[in-house]
Amino acid sequence: MIRVSGVKRNLDKVRSLLRSLARNTATVVEISVLENDIRHRDNADVSRPTIYEYLDVFHRLMIVEDQPAWSTHLRTSATLRKSPKRHFADVSLAVAALGAGSEALLNDLKFTGFLFESLVIHDLRVYAQANDDEVYHYTDSNGLEVDAIVQKHSGEFCGFEIKLGVGQIDDAARNLLRFASGLGEHSASQLRSLNIITGKGVSYTRPDGVNVISLASLGH
Repeated sequence: MIRVSGVKRNLDKVRSLLRSLARNTATVVEISVLENDIRHRDNADVSRPTIYEYLDVFHRLMIVEDQPAWSTHLRTSATLRKSPKRHFADVSLAVAALGAGSEALLNDLKFTGFLFESLVIHDLRVYAQANDDEVYHYTDSNGLEVDAIVQKHSGEFCGFEIKLGVGQIDDAARNLLRFASGLGEHSASQLRSLNIITGKGVSYTRPDGVNVISLASLGH
């Protein structure tokens, strides 16, 4: 960090910010939330300007990556959220920042689900960037979220929900179909597929047209 920025950093504050980013991985988290999280969880005082400075260095060092918000035309009155989702470049860095072992992850499956989402986003980015595509997320003011939107420069796109457990597939499919139904005419014409990526199981297409894709077969 010193070599990149030319400024000596407070290592305790660096570690606190890394832990806060890890706790909030794969979420839309504002700077104010990170500030409060560090203050209450780590009992540390890191100002917002300092957080901005440290995040800039993290990005330049390719430690963290932002997943930008997707913009589209909607038929609904919902407004789109513009804040990015925050990820580590490698999900193992989030686990290491928290010092979490396998037992801790098994005891907090909700958090492990966020880690799985971050892992999948990393893989989607690899395949997307090889084809000059971009990976976004979708969040609107009505609380509707889609974990990943992969879009070509032509405007064609696919929607992805990412679920660690197969028991969440039905809810994920309903969410994707609700998303598709709210698209404006132009955006709807460019939608190519709706997909759910899971941690295990077989890959298949549901009767409603939503594809279920096992992570193991994502690259095929």
